[in-house]
Parts: sequence; C-alpha cells; structure tokens
Amino acid sequence: MATEFTRWLGIDHPIIQAPMAGAGSTPAMTAAVSAAGGLGSIGAAYLSLDALAAEVAEVRSRTDRPFAINLFARSESAPGAADPAPMLALIARHHEALGIEPPVLPSMPPDPLDSQLAAMLVHQPAVVSFTMGALPAADVARLKAAGIKTMGTATTVAEAKALEASGVDAIIAQGSEAGGHRGTFFAPWQAALIGTMALVPQIVDAVSVPVVAAGGIMDGRGIVAAEALGAAAVQMGTAFLTTTESGIHEAYKAALLASADTATTVTLAFSGRPARGMRNRFLTEVEAVADQILSFPLQNSTTRPMRSAAARQGDIERLSLWSGQAASLGRRMGSAELVRRLVDEAEAVRARLR
Repeated sequence: MATEFTRWLGIDHPIIQAPMAGAGSTPAMTAAVSAAGGLGSIGAAYLSLDALAAEVAEVRSRTDRPFAINLFARSESAPGAADPAPMLALIARHHEALGIEPPVLPSMPPDPLDSQLAAMLVHQPAVVSFTMGALPAADVARLKAAGIKTMGTATTVAEAKALEASGVDAIIAQGSEAGGHRGTFFAPWQAALIGTMALVPQIVDAVSVPVVAAGGIMDGRGIVAAEALGAAAVQMGTAFLTTTESGIHEAYKAALLASADTATTVTLAFSGRPARGMRNRFLTEVEAVADQILSFPLQNSTTRPMRSAAARQGDIERLSLWSGQAASLGRRMGSAELVRRLVDEAEAVRARLR
C-alpha cells in the first residue's frame, strides 16, 4: 500500500490511528500502529507537559517508527449557561449514584497551546496534527522549519481552504460519521455535518495538499472507497477503540460492538463542544436541558470527575461513549494485527474490483 504520501511520511501504509484524547488511545496503541507500518497518534490535548513527555518516551521505547501528536487549536467556544447551578445540581445526582463527592465548579483553565507547541519542538514528532481550529501561519512555519509535518482538521471546504492558506502539509477531512469531537471552527457545527462521501472529494478538488479521509471508515472497503474519492490516506479512530491496547473499559468496548447504526448523536453534554457519541442516561438528561450546558472547557472540566469514576466502575450510563456511526464493524484484536488485517482487506477489495 506504499504511495507518494506514505513515502513522504516514512510509513508503509496510508492508515493513521486517530488521536483519541483521554483513555482511548494509549502509548501501546500508538507504538503498535506505527510499528506495523501505519501512523500512530498521541492525543495530547488534555495531557500535562510531564504526562506528554512520559507518553512520548514510552512510544519511543517501543518503536523507532514515525508517530503523530495531536493538539486542540484555539477557536472560539459557543457561550454556555450563565448560571452553573442547575448543571451542578444535575451532575450531583450522578456523583451520588457513583458514590463520589459532589461536583464543584472548577476555575477556567489557561489555554495550554503555547506551551504544547513549544513542547513539540522538543519532542520532534514526525507529525503534529490539530483540530478545532487553524494554527497561526507563524506557528505552522516554526513546526515545519523544525522538520515537523503538520495536518489540520476540516469539516467544510472553507475550513480546508483556510488550513491550506496557513501552510499545513495535509488536511484531515472529518466527515459527520466520525466519533468524538467535531473539528468545526468556521460555520455553526450543525451546518458542518457533511458526510465523508460528500466532503472528501469536494476538499480534494478545492486544495492542492494531500487529503486524509476520516469518519465511518472501519475496514478495507472504507479504505478503498476513500482512495477512490481522492484521499491520500485514512484516519481511523473507532476501529481501534476495541483493540487490545485501547484504554477504554471493557463495558465500553462491548457497547461499541453491540451498537446499532442509530446509536450515536452529536452532543455538547459532556464537554460543551459538539462530539459524536452513543446515547446514555447522562447524555439524555443533559440534552433535555441543553440551555444549562456550560461552555467549553468548563463543562468538560466539571464532568471529568464523573467520567473518570464511571470509567473506573464500568458505568456506561455516565461515561462519554465517543463513537463513530459504524462501531459495530469493530474487531477485538491487537492494534498491529488490525493494521495488517486492514491492508489485506484493502488488497482483496482492489483485486475484486479489478
């Protein structure tokens, strides 16, 4: 599956493991995917600088192949509820069910992007990818001057053009099927729910840099379909959530594999930013009082203790079950084995089409 894009990145297969910030992706997963010839990714958005350094060191102890680090770019967040009391009261009921202390409103955390970008120059990953905005052209130029390739996430053609203008090396076209946080930063997110099949060829035609297809791709059929649309590679997240190296609870993995095609929705309930995940009790309760949701990152910080306790206890009714729309196509196997299976499946599809 070697292509001009894979040679440019120094990898064997045009398969990128999505950077699932939080428990989804782990250093073991990142290293396994990279060692198997794909591009593993560290989701660094929520990591402290020390935790990031530890993850980078662990990945490098496992493989010498290229890997990516993903960050959240700066973008304006929609205003949330002015009064946090109703949301705290709602979350308190879930804390009680989990047996943990009542929630408190955290202070607004500082934006970590500047320090994270400085850390990129120290850690020197092969790729820095980012989502939820466009980095300033000067920051992109600094990364590129250090020999680091850059990839930004777009959910519309306009966003793709803005990313290209900032100097990125490649664009990740995130279709509406994708699990986790939406990368939208121009239009209202409700207007940017464009499916992968429609989005990828329009972005390919609109920009001159390579385009990576993301959203709903779970097997070799999806890889070949993305290639037919003009994508240079694919980025897959949900497909890796059920692998051995995934950091999510076993109950979460089981829910993914048993899910229906209608199981997910795009919600602000857990973080204050739109993200696709499976419906559960907490999501449903919050969606019923959506005007009480706090802005990002306050909603995210306020729900974190609940989500952490739910993850420890395997309580899928209070966990953010990020998932794409084709989760039932997932497999239970190691991440490296999944990469090899994907390569074989794609080759079989190409042979059948020929």
